[in-house]
Amino acid sequence: MKDQLTVFPAKKKEKKIYEIGCLCVIPEFQGKGIGTQAIEFVKEFYKDWEEFTLITPADKLENVKFYSEKCGFNIESTEKDGNVKVVRLVLGKY
Repeated sequence: MKDQLTVFPAKKKEKKIYEIGCLCVIPEFQGKGIGTQAIEFVKEFYKDWEEFTLITPADKLENVKFYSEKCGFNIESTEKDGNVKVVRLVLGKY
């Protein structure tokens, strides 16, 4: 689709727990609320969700800030994914 601005995979990990993959917004469209809208969309799409998890590179502070401050995710841990240090974030309905 030529008008697509985001790429946003999500998959079910366990009953009512979903893992969000890489949320990518084309750079010239970043900062316009599209990422936040994508998170809201996935919350509506997976109506049975109780928890969303995701990881992002620990050195991408703008990503950590986006998920934690704008989208309400909590930092659960910092871990290694291969050679990359990542932050695991969780958003729960509880």
